[in-house]
Amino acid sequence: MEAWPDDFRCPITLEVMTDPVILPSGHTFERRSIQRWLDGGHLTCPVTNLPLPPSPPLIPNHALRRLIAAVAPSAAAAPVPVPSGGGAQERQEPAPAVAQSSSPVPALLRLAKSGAAGRREVLESGNAAVLLRHAAAGDEAAARALLLLTLDGDDTRVGLVADGAVDSLSAAVRRGGAAAALAATALTSLATVDVNKCTIGAHPSVIPELVGLLRRGGARERREAATALYELCKLPENRRRAVREGAAPALAGFATAGSARAVEVLGLLAKCREGRQELCKIPGIVAVLCSAAGSGNPRAIEQAVLVLNWICSESNELALEAIKLGAFQLCETLVNDDNCKIAKNAVELARTLETA
Repeated sequence: MEAWPDDFRCPITLEVMTDPVILPSGHTFERRSIQRWLDGGHLTCPVTNLPLPPSPPLIPNHALRRLIAAVAPSAAAAPVPVPSGGGAQERQEPAPAVAQSSSPVPALLRLAKSGAAGRREVLESGNAAVLLRHAAAGDEAAARALLLLTLDGDDTRVGLVADGAVDSLSAAVRRGGAAAALAATALTSLATVDVNKCTIGAHPSVIPELVGLLRRGGARERREAATALYELCKLPENRRRAVREGAAPALAGFATAGSARAVEVLGLLAKCREGRQELCKIPGIVAVLCSAAGSGNPRAIEQAVLVLNWICSESNELALEAIKLGAFQLCETLVNDDNCKIAKNAVELARTLETA
């Protein structure tokens, strides 16, 4: 038994798990063990000691369960088998061609594209690990296949994160290019599950790499990086992490280029005090927000006016700058907007500017 990896063992009993489940804290336990812990009145995660929500969901870790069932200690270094079986008829080429190929990735991508049955075959055969290795090396086809796998529901998304997808996707983002854009999109998909938002955001390189891609990438890479940050920053802790990694000036730069998504992420960052303080330090931020508030995108207008109000409340100097740039006239136009949120934000900004 000593040969089994620690990840296969329940942190409570130290026994190899047969029914692993994931807590909202992101840690995996044997179902019976963690249920006994919760039934005993404990309201914290046994690993982190952080508080848990009332009646926390226990999400099945299907990927880990499959791995425990399929992997023996002596087979840890064995090659991953080539997909075969139920999805074979949906492929354009027979299974032997896969075995002869110099890389299994093209065949795995075809399987992932073929539909739910093909994606299930990739997952159940353990070949997600192959895709993760190739994606980390910058393989665009592998990154695309992984993105397709993330579309198969929350259990699959949680399982992929447990299988190490975050490490591989972060490495792909670091490499830049088309694979980076696909990897950022896959991170967005994975982060739609709340428990994954915490795990992905806490990863030491994901948010820094997304911010880096936002600074140096092309239009598509920057757009996907901003979208991934938007999904991650729905979690308050991730907003502070993004601010610390320099997301605010990078997003302001992208907003200058006309990105409505960047303005939306700035709206999330501004919800925390650290975010507002950082925004106030960015040269030209008032002009960026005034420009976005005068655009035709309702969501960008709503968020730009909201953020303008928050930073003008923090800084009288910025409020005076906003007045010089015509923010009052902008508010007069927007208070009659059909979108009630835009109108409400315009009224509040006008009141803030009146006190400057």
